[in-house]
Amino acid sequence: MTMLFPSLEIAKLRSEIERHNRLYYVEARPEISDLEFDRLLKQLQKLELEHPELASPDSPTRKVGGAPIEGFVTVEHRLPMLSIENFYSETELREFDDRLHKLLGEAPLEYTVEYKIDGVALALIYESGHLVRALTRGDGRQGDDITHNARTLGGVPLRLSTPNPPAILEVRGEAYISNSDFAHLVATQKELGKEVFANPRNTTAGALKLLDPKLCQARKVRFFAHSRGYIEGTPFAMHLEYLEWLRAAGVPTTPHVEARTGIEATLELCHQMMDNLHSLNVEVDGLVIKVNQFAIRDQLGTTSKVPRWVAAYKWEKYEASTQVLSIDVQVGKTGTLTPVANLAPVEIAGTTVSRSSLHNREELERLGLQIGDWVIVEKAGKIIPHVVRVEEEKRTGQEVPFVFPTVCPVCHSEVAQDEGGVYIRCQNPTCPAQLKEGLRFFASRQAMNIEGLGTKLIDQLVDAGFVSGFADLYRLREKRDQLIDLERQGEKSIDNLLEGIETSKMRPLSRLLTALNIRHVGVTTARALASHFRSLDAIRTRTEAELALVPDIGPIVAQAIAAYFASEFGRTIVDELILHGVQPPELPASAPSDADDPGAGKLAGKTVVATGTLHHFTRDAIKDYIHAQGGKAATSVSRKTDLVLAGEEAGSKLEKARELGIRILNEAEFLREYGPEAEEDCP
Repeated sequence: MTMLFPSLEIAKLRSEIERHNRLYYVEARPEISDLEFDRLLKQLQKLELEHPELASPDSPTRKVGGAPIEGFVTVEHRLPMLSIENFYSETELREFDDRLHKLLGEAPLEYTVEYKIDGVALALIYESGHLVRALTRGDGRQGDDITHNARTLGGVPLRLSTPNPPAILEVRGEAYISNSDFAHLVATQKELGKEVFANPRNTTAGALKLLDPKLCQARKVRFFAHSRGYIEGTPFAMHLEYLEWLRAAGVPTTPHVEARTGIEATLELCHQMMDNLHSLNVEVDGLVIKVNQFAIRDQLGTTSKVPRWVAAYKWEKYEASTQVLSIDVQVGKTGTLTPVANLAPVEIAGTTVSRSSLHNREELERLGLQIGDWVIVEKAGKIIPHVVRVEEEKRTGQEVPFVFPTVCPVCHSEVAQDEGGVYIRCQNPTCPAQLKEGLRFFASRQAMNIEGLGTKLIDQLVDAGFVSGFADLYRLREKRDQLIDLERQGEKSIDNLLEGIETSKMRPLSRLLTALNIRHVGVTTARALASHFRSLDAIRTRTEAELALVPDIGPIVAQAIAAYFASEFGRTIVDELILHGVQPPELPASAPSDADDPGAGKLAGKTVVATGTLHHFTRDAIKDYIHAQGGKAATSVSRKTDLVLAGEEAGSKLEKARELGIRILNEAEFLREYGPEAEEDCP
């Protein structure tokens, strides 16, 4: 049957294929399988062969690759591709921030944080929206023209999906191979009897230097954009704005980029992103911190080697190969079901690793992990070890697929996945596993700080039926004689425990709010609530809309708080705690929200900056202590600073304090003057 309008059919197929490319590479939510996609592509190829007059240089079929080239041409970059200065500690990053403030003044800077993909730097040059050239970094001044290979990369559009593209746009980013694709490549190499590839980065670099683009395409190299180079037209004010525009134009960007104001908030974001490394399907060797505003970048300029407005927060990476012996599923304090791999013990960076969290069902599915698999486990810096990829080439056929439980493994109640989320939770709020984890958190230092209530004792109390909820802790005095008979307990330890429980009744409001284990409510949110409303009664009667008006509390968090206090479960917990004497004192308007003695405290009214490495306090603990003593924990030194606590390797903040004549104490002096109770609160 003759096709009457081949041009329309070809245009329709091209549009559909481009849409699926975008869904797969940019939005990470594919709608069809690889097989279905290949069928569409072959259908388009057939039509284009039958109608060569309808050929287009931007057709998706051109990504399959053309004829091999004879060699590479070296091309000069319009703007040099400079290196980034590396930093390896938070102290160094604070000093980086201080350097910028010396050039710009005291106003807080807005930084973006993004993952540093361990790939190969690449520059894509678009003219009027069409890809015309791709260059490697080379020596920074000039690089190799690898356009023939770049056209085959996953995520590189041959034409930008925007009606008004810049006359010239140089998109800079990273070519890489995903961990899952690399695992498949290595397995295929071994099956064919060929030498297996060493690692994703070297394999990517080798693929880009191949003369035959079809061979490059076979290695499944992809691309993430992370910055801009030379540009003519379409100005951008912010880095985040530029990345958003790129995604809208069909170019995938480095995932999970966010912005924060001030270096301390930026460092907190760094911690969050490091904790979420497991969610990435790509090798990462650090984080990149950039000034968000392009105008400020231009003002800061560059040195002869590096831009002044960007820092790479890097860490050493260590990895080892080991075998998954079994997989357990743990139930957390909010009911989250977390799969954990039991590994054949292996030493990584001086520590023996025998367990690794697999985080959630989606992570398991992404890894394609089976019991008996050999895996690569990575430990980067101080980050908890995590499974990077499965070594598929080592499979023997004896591996056993893991079936994620459909009921809670502890109480056998129904489970459900979060709406719009990845976590699966036990729906039984009285689940013993949730109770034990919740009690551990309730008694922790950041919450009610109950001395003597450790993990083993909590297990005994729950298993023996002494405790089935938070309020039961405050009934234990009635069962003192029975508690003494518990394993490894005596009169002194039980009396100390009961005294600790009694003391906890008057913990500050923010501590109780933290301890209640409301979803999305951590220490910072609890402080914001306590500071704003000043009493528990005022918080529990507020509507979702009223809660959302509190600074730093958005609609999702407000909804969780309102739902907790409106639920029979939440109301019962709070009512029973109050009934047994847990009632934080209502705070006067002038009191700090988490002061143990509202309106008092040895640091009342003082602004304190802690800098350098402390031995008695963690970074969070010193902030908590300053707040608890009525002071304000600041992150930068100014004329408003009253006191600087200087630990070891204190840097520019210490120098600035000296310049301004601000009082400086070392840690021992601080503890003598503002202790001794500080010693007791130290972790």
